[in-house]
Amino acid sequence: MPENILIAIAWPYANAEIHVGNITGSHLPGDIVARFHRLKGDSVLMVSGTDSHGTPVTIKADALGKPVEDVYREYHHGFIDLFQQLGIQYDLFTTTHTENHFKVAQSIFLALQKNGFLFTQKSMQWYSPSAMKFLPDRYVEGTCYLCGYESARSDQCDKCGNVLEPEKLLDPRARTGDGALELRETEHFYLDLSKLEPEVKRFLKERSAYMREPVLGESLGKIEAEGLKPRPITRDLDWGVPVPVEGWDGKRLYVWFEAVIGYLSAAVEWARVKGSPEDWKDWWVNPAARAFYFIGKDNIFFHTSLWPAQLMGAGREFLQIFSGQDGLLTLPFDVPANQFMNLEGEKISGSRNWAVWGHDALSRYDPDALRYYLTINMPEMHDSDWDWAEFVARNNGELVATWGNLANRALAFSYKHWDGHVPDVDVKALRRTDLDLLAGIEAGFQSVGSLLDSVKLRAALQEAFRLATTVNQYLDQNAPWQAVKTDKDSAALTIYTALKAIDSLKVIFAPFLPFTSEKLNGFFGYETPLFGEPYTETVADALGEHSALRYRPHVGRDFIPPCKWMPSDLKPGAKLDQPGPLFKKLDEKIVEEERARLGM
Repeated sequence: MPENILIAIAWPYANAEIHVGNITGSHLPGDIVARFHRLKGDSVLMVSGTDSHGTPVTIKADALGKPVEDVYREYHHGFIDLFQQLGIQYDLFTTTHTENHFKVAQSIFLALQKNGFLFTQKSMQWYSPSAMKFLPDRYVEGTCYLCGYESARSDQCDKCGNVLEPEKLLDPRARTGDGALELRETEHFYLDLSKLEPEVKRFLKERSAYMREPVLGESLGKIEAEGLKPRPITRDLDWGVPVPVEGWDGKRLYVWFEAVIGYLSAAVEWARVKGSPEDWKDWWVNPAARAFYFIGKDNIFFHTSLWPAQLMGAGREFLQIFSGQDGLLTLPFDVPANQFMNLEGEKISGSRNWAVWGHDALSRYDPDALRYYLTINMPEMHDSDWDWAEFVARNNGELVATWGNLANRALAFSYKHWDGHVPDVDVKALRRTDLDLLAGIEAGFQSVGSLLDSVKLRAALQEAFRLATTVNQYLDQNAPWQAVKTDKDSAALTIYTALKAIDSLKVIFAPFLPFTSEKLNGFFGYETPLFGEPYTETVADALGEHSALRYRPHVGRDFIPPCKWMPSDLKPGAKLDQPGPLFKKLDEKIVEEERARLGM
């Protein structure tokens, strides 16, 4: 029975390019799981977008001396281009600066207010007399009063990971150099999370069978230690989503509150843009739908505790306000947050150029080579490390020598000795060793599929390579290159069996390595591609035009890929196209060349 699967991926701030840590942290794992479920025939909706309103965006605009809208649009276009090159197939990659997002975020606010979960309160906030304005939390840095870290933001310490009370920050200073700071009184709306704490704890305990131990441990651990306390959800800003209350013109919704609402607003926008405005409810007002949130470990608490609290607090009231209908919003099924990827033993740092940037890497390496290394080295349970020597070794020893060589030598041998065709064998003549190999590969759809479904992506890719190794061993044992000289019928059975196994492995590898799987699909003579293609279109609303990255299925609303998550049905005698190498062997000299680029 097909399922409705929502893939919600962290929204990148429009203040910096995307590096490999960002890619392996959220975008790539989400894409792999989405592709798997598409192959299974599930109804997948994968959404994200550019976070246009975060304080890092306005800080970047101030530093560049440009309007913030120009800055976010520039980065937004860059993100879209990167995802297209890397094969990240969003059904919609949009932006938070849209009329649609404003409306959805404001409706969540009003629903929470109507249900009694919001209140106003005066508090002290850092104010810059020289700039004559209150400073958002991320404009203020100082010493963490909990761990002593001297570069903590006023709302969160990146070293100890704790959410901070801004007024307790020690030695505060403005990141923009706006002179001495002082605390002044201001008024804001607060979300009373304490009222929602019992429901959030119950929700987390119910999800204990699915969520990773580091995710669940951090979430429940923080609640048990500190409880859920009221948090402000508005800020003194002039950029962002307006507070939908009369008399609050100089304030905006706090980005931590409104950015996560983007997962919902993106689904609404996707449905509207495709001409079926109610379709978003198949994922968002459907108790059977499963929603997966792909994020980094620094955003765990927001997605496992605060976002569910917002959804629970809005309740049925949101749909009444937004669409005049009834229903509850879908809560997260799993939040498979990844840990961090470091680089050559050190933490990635954009300011020091200690990073492997996505666009830069793609200018020298094929996307599947990057996708492979980022998956096999994915920081699922612990921090991992990008090492250039390991990247080259794995590319040459696994992609090229194990999988690429297997596919190329079997196809090239068949193309040469059977006149561009699959050997035309009698399948009833297959031997026990042939049938055993095919049975083992067929079992791989269950073993790899189960791991993908539970978001154990490293283990799933390792299992796929184990299966490829069994086919290599089978060919070595049967040596068709020798048998073809004396017993071509026997060689034909071996090559047909190997090709059928490789055709199945092509599907198993497709979520991880879509470009080379598509290339292999063509070598086998299939005319219909495995997946649709990503494309961009211009979407207009009251706030202006914005570019949106979308995924174009081949046919119809309920597209199911022609090559499903099931074993090959390769026919004896099928015509092949001229095969070629799938991967490029890398020269070991690039290790030092790449290391020399770091920190420059």
